[in-house]
Amino acid sequence: MNADRSASQAPEPCREPDAQRLVLVTGPSGAGRSTAIHVLEDLGFEAIDNLPLSLVPRLLDGPARPAPLALGLDVRNRDFSAANVIELIDALTRDPRFAPEVLFLDCASDTLVRRYAETRRRHPLAEDGSPSDAIRAERDLLVPIRARAEVLVDTTDLSPHDLRAELARVFDLRSGKAMSVSVQSFSYKRGVPRGLDMMFDCRFLANPHWVAGLRALDGRDGAVRAHVTADPRFAAFFERVRDLILFLLPAQVDEGKAHLAIGFGCTGGQHRSVTLAEMMADSLAQEGWQVSKRHRELERHHAGPGQAGPGPAAAQTEKVA
Repeated sequence: MNADRSASQAPEPCREPDAQRLVLVTGPSGAGRSTAIHVLEDLGFEAIDNLPLSLVPRLLDGPARPAPLALGLDVRNRDFSAANVIELIDALTRDPRFAPEVLFLDCASDTLVRRYAETRRRHPLAEDGSPSDAIRAERDLLVPIRARAEVLVDTTDLSPHDLRAELARVFDLRSGKAMSVSVQSFSYKRGVPRGLDMMFDCRFLANPHWVAGLRALDGRDGAVRAHVTADPRFAAFFERVRDLILFLLPAQVDEGKAHLAIGFGCTGGQHRSVTLAEMMADSLAQEGWQVSKRHRELERHHAGPGQAGPGPAAAQTEKVA
């Protein structure tokens, strides 16, 4: 865990102008990885599924391909393990010839069980044909990889058509498509996430953690938001950061970026950063940008709006506009 954290704080290399865009597609079996591979192929990616991990360096050797590349990775891949995938991500991140992204398709466990029951397919890790234990084991196996994802999509309530639309919103690079913006909250205690293009520290704001009635809530709750925004420094901070982002977004579009990730961090990733991420995402959406929200620390808990609590992680790409 500590090694992974320190790696996540390593400086990004200077990418070459023609760096090969590479999307690694993974997630629990049954969550929609195969569908995602087909969607990316339709969007102009060269898509390869279930290539043994040991052959990936050989595949990438040589000049960059004219089209972006999508690689499907799951437990059926030869040499597959979380450590091997993380090693691959690190190697690609260090190499200026590549611009890697991890697309993680997640899904609620009970929905995965239902999908396997409906299709009567066998889970690749299920020796006795019962998927429940296999789904749990696979989810545990994928935890470190999920934490490294730049794009996280929860397919629990998505039809194949919905998933296609969601991926097209993020990955379609054809002319006329607007850049998508992801606004994320995170905890500095767990290290700075990879893949952020801009990052802002919220730890100087009033901390609701020290208010007994607010500690168990999160930044989506009105009382928490009121406490954070009551800090006399909040309004000026928010306005200046918003104006800076709005100034920079068109320049990022001119540079050809298709996806921009903006992070707000605080100590625990539950109150101040969530408040800022929620409010900034709403503000950018009102200005006409395609925005999604992601709360990395809240993903570690099963939480309804405003209430943090223990339970299985609830991954999501929440569309704002």
